[in-house]
Amino acid sequence: MTKPLVIVESPTKVKTVKKYLGDRYMVAATVGHIRDLPEKEMGIDVENGFKPSYSTIPGKQKVITSLKQAAGDTNEIFLAPDPDREGEAIAWHTAEVLKKKGRIFHRVLFHELTRNAILKAMESPIELDRHKFEAQQARRILDRLVGYQISPLLWRKVKSGLSAGRVQSVAVRMICERENAIQSFESEEYWSITAGLEGAIPPEFAAKLVKHQGKKIKIPDEKTAMSIRDEVKPLPFVVERIVNKTGKRNPLPPFITSKLQQEAIHKLHFSAKKTMSVAQELYEGVELGSGGPVGLITYMRTDSTRISVEAAEEALALIRQHFGDDYAPEKPRFFKNSKKVQDAHEAIRPASVMITPEQTEAYLSKDQQALYTLIWKRFVASQMKEALIDTSTITIAVGNYQFTASGSVIKFPGFMALYQSSDDETDTNSSKIRLPVLSQGEILTLKKLDPKQHFTQPPPRFSEASLVKALEENGIGRPSTYAAILSTIRGKGYVEMAKGFFIPTELGFIVNHLIIASFPEVFDIEFTAKMEDRLDHIETADEASLDVLSQFYEPFKQRLDAATTQMISMKGVGYQTDINCPECNTRKLHIKMGKNGHFLACSGYPDCKFTSNYTRDEKGKIQIAAPLPESSTDQRCVKCGMPMVLRQGKFGPFLACSGYPDCKNTQSVSQVGTPQDTGVDCPEAGCSGRLVQKMSKRGKVFYGCNRYPDCTYAIWDKPVPQECPLCHAKFLIEKTSKKDGTCLVCANKDCGYKKIES
Repeated sequence: MTKPLVIVESPTKVKTVKKYLGDRYMVAATVGHIRDLPEKEMGIDVENGFKPSYSTIPGKQKVITSLKQAAGDTNEIFLAPDPDREGEAIAWHTAEVLKKKGRIFHRVLFHELTRNAILKAMESPIELDRHKFEAQQARRILDRLVGYQISPLLWRKVKSGLSAGRVQSVAVRMICERENAIQSFESEEYWSITAGLEGAIPPEFAAKLVKHQGKKIKIPDEKTAMSIRDEVKPLPFVVERIVNKTGKRNPLPPFITSKLQQEAIHKLHFSAKKTMSVAQELYEGVELGSGGPVGLITYMRTDSTRISVEAAEEALALIRQHFGDDYAPEKPRFFKNSKKVQDAHEAIRPASVMITPEQTEAYLSKDQQALYTLIWKRFVASQMKEALIDTSTITIAVGNYQFTASGSVIKFPGFMALYQSSDDETDTNSSKIRLPVLSQGEILTLKKLDPKQHFTQPPPRFSEASLVKALEENGIGRPSTYAAILSTIRGKGYVEMAKGFFIPTELGFIVNHLIIASFPEVFDIEFTAKMEDRLDHIETADEASLDVLSQFYEPFKQRLDAATTQMISMKGVGYQTDINCPECNTRKLHIKMGKNGHFLACSGYPDCKFTSNYTRDEKGKIQIAAPLPESSTDQRCVKCGMPMVLRQGKFGPFLACSGYPDCKNTQSVSQVGTPQDTGVDCPEAGCSGRLVQKMSKRGKVFYGCNRYPDCTYAIWDKPVPQECPLCHAKFLIEKTSKKDGTCLVCANKDCGYKKIES
């Protein structure tokens, strides 16, 4: 009789699990999913209760054969994929593939890959969780129903190769709506007045004007600011009130998935995808010397802040040992979960706090060490005493006006001696203002009085961290899906990253506009969040998957049928702008999609054949692109060797052989860029090339070396052939902002030179 078989999800886990189970069991891996819905068809029988049709994933037949060989004639198989919905689906499909008369399947959940956790799970196996599997299957079916029926519609109406995702498209919608809010934002001017003051005892300190006649003051313009300055300048500045208090700051809970991703983005500059990849390595096991692989953290996909009593007590023991009794509370600290949390797993914490970052440094990669240290410190800090912060607030009366000054000092660091979140660091750095010892009624010396102009700012674009936070707060997706959502929307070409922030592409705007118009409920934020809750209800057996699927599909099918005829065809009519055709001056221009991307065309085609590229200004308003004159380039025709020239065509600029009509070779500028010489030499050391204007595959202008691919230097901002008068850098770059308009700044970031163009 073959020994019992333990089946895990990842080959990396095999070594770790074998290490603790010894020779009593065989251990094998599925290497992720082995069965799924078919790639080239929907695979859902809608008429037969949404029955899915599963097939072996291409390339996984060898894995299945290997699993069958490992199972041999054993009567007992322990299924141990990851302890989440996806892992449960893998367990069910594996059991389906390996089922055999008399064979018993057990489900074991390894929340951490340590000896105690593995042996405990093996001693108390559970049954396969049908409800958890049905929740995963319902999500998969919903995603397939949406993606495989809306995507072909986009192929017909917009462009082949496009896709729509039930959750990803909502993320794109959030990014587009944020961009629309930024474009429609009207900045307002306001002023502040800050007084530099000094008491009998140094140091000098700053106080801001906050009230007039007991009400919050608003200073709209320079005239008002100067009037107030002149009014208060001769008046005495009198200390009216001093408030000193000691506040407590409690540590944050251990990480959940979303918070780990956000903090790793801020502190380590990891992407969400990289964070999860490195965390997976730490969970599955890392070699620490000759002792074999050790699982260093608990399971990394969780929305729960729950921790075990044993882990908390172990942390308290370490705190007393390393920091002293003053830093250790009398009893462990536990954190409450919100009502929506599933609480299937503990928070993300070290498998053992006794394995310190100092002990792992010699064995982990740089990224593994950085993430492990972050997780270790956050968890240990969560069990330390709160910080005590002394805060002083001084109110200063000046006639009918009030100025205030605040400062704080850390009286006892508590948990902050070990760890501060990115928010804690911002708060702490901004509050380290040293105030002098003052007395009530004291008259202060006015050293300076500074009015300063400000402008209200539009809402910020989403970064990876803030988008994850927004998805979490809105109930979109779940811990296991955040990284995939961010990766997918970039890969589809609907958004781009610029200086760490998401910006919708023109394609993203177009697709978002079309699918929201045709499917307002499906891609509604609140609707999607409620659907996530209903999937959770399937897992807890509070709802039947068939009910959830049926109630979704009936109205969706009606919308789908209507969109087939009513959705605007971007290949045909396109959607109308408010711009009159400059050629016939009687009809409106429409945005259309062609094989080379989006463009403007007269709605009077074929009577009027005007077409043009277009751009959008900072307000999102469409601007007709100026036609490019025919110009020579440094490219040579690959067919005849004649110089290539840049020409303007129906779908934008292209390269054509100057030997026409003898040679009719043409080339897309997206293949080679738009080579307009900027007159700036490439700054890359040892390079003799020049910076030329090019265009990315998604239609965005950038500037790169004309010796590409030998030289890959490139920048987004336009280089200008002017030497910096401060540091003598060889060129300046052109930037545009609401505050300064168009200005030239030094290409050397350490210089700081700026010249505002008149």
